[in-house]
Amino acid sequence: MVGLAAALFLGVFGYGNEIFGWSQYTLHEVQLALFLSFILGILCGYKTKG
Repeated sequence: MVGLAAALFLGVFGYGNEIFGWSQYTLHEVQLALFLSFILGILCGYKTKG
């Protein structure tokens, strides 16, 4: 499941502009939100697992 989440994250993070048509202005904001949500998801999953 972690591998699937990582693959989806990298796909949307790297190619989201081409897939969804984000402009250059919104691209950085969306990438920042994706990165933070991925990191917070990792932290929450780690805390609930342990």
